[in-house]
Amino acid sequence: MTPDIHAFYDPTTHTITYLVADPDTKRAAIIDPVLDYDPKTARISTHSVDSVLALAAVHGLTIGYVLETHAHADHLTAAHHIREATGATIVIGKHIGEVQKIFGPLFNPGGDEPGPGVFDHLVEDGDQLTLGKLAIQVIHTPGHTAADVTYLIEDAAFVGDTLFMPDYGTARTDFPGGDAKTLFRSIRRILDLPPETRLFTGHDYRPDGGRTEPAWESTVAEQRVKNIHIHHGVHEAEFVAMRQARDASLEPPVLILPSLQVNIRAGQLPPAAANGKIYLQLPVNVLGA
Repeated sequence: MTPDIHAFYDPTTHTITYLVADPDTKRAAIIDPVLDYDPKTARISTHSVDSVLALAAVHGLTIGYVLETHAHADHLTAAHHIREATGATIVIGKHIGEVQKIFGPLFNPGGDEPGPGVFDHLVEDGDQLTLGKLAIQVIHTPGHTAADVTYLIEDAAFVGDTLFMPDYGTARTDFPGGDAKTLFRSIRRILDLPPETRLFTGHDYRPDGGRTEPAWESTVAEQRVKNIHIHHGVHEAEFVAMRQARDASLEPPVLILPSLQVNIRAGQLPPAAANGKIYLQLPVNVLGA
């Protein structure tokens, strides 16, 4: 059975959110939803995710899951907003606890450090979920972070930040818990899927001087031949050297600090202070040290 897939591109963070549905039962999942955040004013809104929920309502879909491929460092997740609006279960890889232990103390939580329990369901490699008549297979694909997972829904694999469009390549591995050798092996698992498998990536940054329009869908066959970083014939040592050199030239994502402290909480904001206001922490002289 083929799932119905609707993609929503967010030009601010270059993120693609997916609404995936079983056409027979109308059960649906939302993958990697975006919570709008303006860093100039620290204002949060739900315009982007409300568009996803509106389309789901038009099609009569029931949202059963929010599927997080990992704890994102480039946008805030709207998972909690969806949970409150629909009762959906928030799913993430069980290694999220490792990510929380790395980044939680960075934001001085003062005794309110989040644990894996802020998410509703933790999955590991080989687990399977049911979305109506559709099967969701979990593939642990670490390397970008320790907790990345790919969701294989019938013939469609949602790979998050692990693999980008062929003309842009692969994910960075310089965050704590990332590893280029591990990423290579994770991607090889994805590229060992049947060649006709459709791959849906989590971002499209587009190469300089390349495409003018965003894209997010490829196939295993296309990636094997055309991916600029890991096409057929690229060996592990060559990939690791390339990835480490490239990572050394990259700046941190613009929203890394607000994103991580919200995303390790499954999209919930930190508790309000004594004055009733909510604050995001910005640790000074930490990134790039």
